[in-house]
Amino acid sequence: MTRVERWEKRAEIPLLLLAVAFVVAYAWPVVDPNLQSDLRDTLTVLSWAVWAAFAVDLGVRLVLADDRRRYALRHWYDVALVVLPVLRALRLLRLLVLLRMFDRSAASNLAGRVLTYAAAIALMSVGLGALAVLDAEQDAAGANIATIGDAVWWACTTVTTVGYGDHFPVTFQGRAVAVVLMIVGIGLVATVTASLASWLLAHVESERQQADA
Repeated sequence: MTRVERWEKRAEIPLLLLAVAFVVAYAWPVVDPNLQSDLRDTLTVLSWAVWAAFAVDLGVRLVLADDRRRYALRHWYDVALVVLPVLRALRLLRLLVLLRMFDRSAASNLAGRVLTYAAAIALMSVGLGALAVLDAEQDAAGANIATIGDAVWWACTTVTTVGYGDHFPVTFQGRAVAVVLMIVGIGLVATVTASLASWLLAHVESERQQADA
């Protein structure tokens, strides 16, 4: 185990708790726009504190990495959330720390790992997409996504590529979120289909070899 891996293992749970704290700090004002100003300010301070903690974590990992450039390229989302903290929706990338835990808990075979990742990414995409689009749309003129219920329903229909059209974004930021969700949805469908096809072919080949033996 390398120095970076040892640090990541020690920091995994604290970073997960910080990511959850950030979601609360980010989502609460979005879901409740009439939030008291004092509480809103407290949540803003909490959000920036989490950003600082993730910046420190990234700095430590870069120092410990043998090839810092390669490590930064492989963990581009960590770099993005530290370098571009002004983009509110982008700050939700902090939750990608969850993928490290899914990677360790996923099944050992390829199909199991793919399905675990697909389920995790689908749930995260719906939740984060709903928050991001509600943040962008709720105060826009002519918007039809005004509540968290509307946002979650829209995110579900978008990521599954159903797209009923009863709710749709009218702002540039909201449409950008929609494009990302559509790409994620198409990718998930293709990945799961390919994984299941690969598993079936391997199963058929295994049975044929047993029959020939």
